[in-house]
Amino acid sequence: MSDTIQIQHEGDETQGRYFTPVKGAGREAELTWRADGDVRHATHTFVPPEARGKGFAAQLVKAMIEDAKQQNFRIAPDCSYVEGYFKKHPELSDLRA
Repeated sequence: MSDTIQIQHEGDETQGRYFTPVKGAGREAELTWRADGDVRHATHTFVPPEARGKGFAAQLVKAMIEDAKQQNFRIAPDCSYVEGYFKKHPELSDLRA
């Protein structure tokens, strides 16, 4: 399932979110962030209970990482999920603030 989800992004230069609808859930999966110069603080990741363990959170983080590579910002993992993702992927340390 995680290969078929479509991550969307909305926001401006100061804050935003990555999100995707979750079929059968009353709420979207999302990763929120706020900017501080060339650093984006990943502040919160949420996946509805009925969709947990299906790769939604990882896909949200991957979308933010791809944007960081293309837009030259670094990520401060203020949220525990994003912190854990960086710990599991030390090869991404150059993107971590």
